Amino acid sequence: MPVSGNLRSIAAMLTAVAFFSVMDTVLKLLSAHYPATQVAALRGLVAMPLVVAYVLWRREAHTLLRIRWPLHLLRGLVGVVMLSLFTFALRELQLAEAYTIFFIAPLMITVLSIPVLKEKVRPAHWAAVAVGLVGVVIALRPQGEGFFTWGALAVLGSALCYSVSAVTGRLLSRSDSAVSLIFWSMAMITVGAGTMAWPQWVPVRAEHTALLLALAATGFIAQLCITEAFRHGQAAAVAPFEYTALAWGAGIDWLLWHTLPQAHTLVGAAIIIASGLYLIHLERGQNTALPP
Repeated sequence: MPVSGNLRSIAAMLTAVAFFSVMDTVLKLLSAHYPATQVAALRGLVAMPLVVAYVLWRREAHTLLRIRWPLHLLRGLVGVVMLSLFTFALRELQLAEAYTIFFIAPLMITVLSIPVLKEKVRPAHWAAVAVGLVGVVIALRPQGEGFFTWGALAVLGSALCYSVSAVTGRLLSRSDSAVSLIFWSMAMITVGAGTMAWPQWVPVRAEHTALLLALAATGFIAQLCITEAFRHGQAAAVAPFEYTALAWGAGIDWLLWHTLPQAHTLVGAAIIIASGLYLIHLERGQNTALPP
């Protein structure tokens, strides 16, 4: 992979993380006024016009029906649960706290890849997963006072759903177009979360129009950027920059809510990030050893 391709992808990943962080901030702000499932539905609803325009621009609408429906339905279901849980968690936790716990997702993906993708995981991978779990326990306050908070458990559930979605996405990418993955994921989140939220739907207030527009734009741009990042660069070179979300989270927490991560959060984050970087290092070495 040319260095220029990696640099382009790293820039795209940094941009994606920045926009996702702003999107999560909007979710947190909206969660103070609307139920979590309604915020999830709004996330899909406001983005759909942009997604449809993107599909038409790519001239790939003909690929939307040639898909593996069962896997798309599974991905849509876990997407609804993931977004609803994460939105609820943002109402309870600081951004930096939520991001720290969510960093367990790459380790969960490693575990799920064994039965689903039939990938072989070496002992060193298992060691990294175990160390990452220790980091999560530390981040969740080892004294026990916060380990079972609903917010923390919601982030863990959201990370698990994200991992299932990611592994399912890998399976679908073998047969279905990237456009179909983006379109149906957003459409199912809109319909699924909307159906769940409808009985307790709260009228959307006019003063939140700017937030909804920001939600649509940031989520859509972030999705395009992260797709671009992994399309042109080596995953091992690009993935570490996902951890810049912690810096964004801490900065936004301080700017908007005048709070900073506690010591146990930073220690747990350091352990989780170190285990994730070690996994990436292992993958890079494995790929380098493969014959051309």
